[in-house]
Amino acid sequence: MNQQAEVEYEWLDTGGEMLNRMLAAIAEARQSIRLEMYIVHTGAMAELFREALIQARRRGVSVQVLVDAMGSMVLPESFWDPLRAAGGEFRWFNPLSLTFFSIRDHRKLLTCDERLAFVGGVNIASEYQGDGVTKGWRDLGLAVRGPLAGELSAAFDEMFAHADFRHRPFSRLRKSSRQKTVAAPAAQLLLGGPSRNNPIRLVLRYDLRQARSVRIMSAYFLPTWRIRLDLAHAAGRGARVQLILPGKSDIPFSRLAGQSFYRRLLLAGVEIYEYQPQILHAKMFLIDDFVYAGSANLDPRALNINYELMVRLSHPGMVRRGAEIFERDLAHCQRIELESWRKARTLADRFKSRLAYLVLAHLDPMLAEWQWRWAGGRRGANP
Repeated sequence: MNQQAEVEYEWLDTGGEMLNRMLAAIAEARQSIRLEMYIVHTGAMAELFREALIQARRRGVSVQVLVDAMGSMVLPESFWDPLRAAGGEFRWFNPLSLTFFSIRDHRKLLTCDERLAFVGGVNIASEYQGDGVTKGWRDLGLAVRGPLAGELSAAFDEMFAHADFRHRPFSRLRKSSRQKTVAAPAAQLLLGGPSRNNPIRLVLRYDLRQARSVRIMSAYFLPTWRIRLDLAHAAGRGARVQLILPGKSDIPFSRLAGQSFYRRLLLAGVEIYEYQPQILHAKMFLIDDFVYAGSANLDPRALNINYELMVRLSHPGMVRRGAEIFERDLAHCQRIELESWRKARTLADRFKSRLAYLVLAHLDPMLAEWQWRWAGGRRGANP
């Protein structure tokens, strides 16, 4: 890896490392802090972050916090009162209501002084502390410096401005979910949101259709049928396709849904591995000379419904290091073999997987689109 790449991008191999580096960055910030989270759990870790943000405000740093109202629904709003009292800003993304709750902000982002940023799958909660093997969920992140950090800050500002979620109807917002090529070495910022033309999905499919090597780590695996075909076709033309999926999950229903595809993918020649030591929460896609890192899983919510953020890197050193991380995690996995999988699956197992698939792949997206259209028509004008 050359010196410039080391300055611009850096893998954070565990959830614990990412949380510690984020806290250190907040302590060193001198101008601005932007924090965007899906989940903040009440507890020691959340209190550490709140205190670090308050101390930053006392140094005169601008502090803005955006938290998804559904992901952090058990966190009382009063938790942020001390930050507000210090002059910080806090907003819920899409405050909860009985009629409109499906569209969520699943992004995890911290930017400091518009020069340093962190992206990945790590939320602010104690379960992410640890190495992902002996303790703590398995996760990872990416530290970004330079121009891309500024673009990530701008992406936060757009979300923060529309946190109350008063948008135009679904069909009129499609252009706001976009890909963006930034003036940074070997980097592409992909911003996804409610859209049938989600840029994360479109760019991923473009890479998969010509892939010679595919290595994907995903906490929640329920890809669209086109992506399933892309994976199968890649294996069929001789590409090695390896998937690291959860052996343990915080959402067992999602794991059941993903297992409904195992047989067909195995028949196509796809290699499937389940991570064993801890709950898998990491998201990383390695396709030939590209690596993706950020908040998106391979499931309908990430690819069609939620707001997500992925960074696509083509620097050889970062791709090589990503491959090393993948190989290390592969050593902690159990490979799923076709014949043993067939024999182990009972009728009840197949029924539960199919039910989970129908709920998560069809009913949930239908509800989300209906709510988007209905609420857009009622809430009206703001883009």
